[in-house]
Amino acid sequence: MNSESLVILLVEDDPAHAEIVLRNFEDLHLANRVIVVENGQDALDYLFRREKFADTTAYPMPGLVLLDLRLPKVDGLEVLRIIKSDEIVGRIPVVILTTSIDEFDKLRASQFDANSYLVKPINFSQIIQLMESLGFYWLME
Repeated sequence: MNSESLVILLVEDDPAHAEIVLRNFEDLHLANRVIVVENGQDALDYLFRREKFADTTAYPMPGLVLLDLRLPKVDGLEVLRIIKSDEIVGRIPVVILTTSIDEFDKLRASQFDANSYLVKPINFSQIIQLMESLGFYWLME
């Protein structure tokens, strides 16, 4: 996937945390489109093209999912499990962004094939380095 089409799906229920992520991407001059959903159910609906997210032009398939664990409706670990169990959607890299330092959460995320597990607050250059190592490149403004 080239940088011009890399859409990032940010799954974050805390508006303040979402704003921090968006602001950090702006500060790094990343021009990739970031779509924010606030709960696990919306994340799954987005990825599986259901309900209000059926329009693929308005809601393109992301090249990266940034996923919080503590989410309403469907928790992040369940979202991760469902994503990674799907043959097509499961190919999308999922990076866990969480405040949880719980070893059980880290273990479960690893068992469900998370591509990385980053504890907030994070250094956003970590995300850039991680995605470059996965073969993704960023669109710089």
